[in-house]
Amino acid sequence: MKYFISTILIAIIYSSSTAQPKLNERDMLMLKSFMAGNFSSELQAKNDTNYFNIVLHMAPIWSDKKDGFWLYVEQAVATSQEKPYRQRIYHVALKDDSTITSDVFEMKSPLRFTGAWKNAELISSLTTDSLISRDGCTIYLHKNKDGSFRGKTGDKTCTSNLRGASFATSEVIIKRDLLLSWDRGWDVD
Repeated sequence: MKYFISTILIAIIYSSSTAQPKLNERDMLMLKSFMAGNFSSELQAKNDTNYFNIVLHMAPIWSDKKDGFWLYVEQAVATSQEKPYRQRIYHVALKDDSTITSDVFEMKSPLRFTGAWKNAELISSLTTDSLISRDGCTIYLHKNKDGSFRGKTGDKTCTSNLRGASFATSEVIIKRDLLLSWDRGWDVD
């Protein structure tokens, strides 16, 4: 009986020391301020020629909605920003007191919205009911004790057909002045 009680005590001490901070609306505002902006992988590309200089623009949209926050997202090679290779809408919402979700949506004919991160007028005709959900591609974010956020998709939930992939995974770390993203495609095996 002594062993059982001490095991429970150790488990309680361990779980309380590693518990994630409880999330609230203030955390949502902080995360929004971290995510909104313009990002570049220029330094990475300079240090490792296996990487391109990629620019990522994220701009808040639909500020009247009260179900979290919405971002227009545009990604392009720095030398071809007029031809983005990825345009998405993210819906970021508080799931519970330990998890924030970032749902991913595509748009029909996305190139017509190119540059909407700097000209909101371009996206004024877009509505939530015209979005195409990327089911299984939600990123589940948790706040770290240092105030940063870390998240990832499910292991095999986000289908993809890019370059022969069957599914993709994404892992992110979001800080005040840094966004790290690791996107990987996986074949069926």
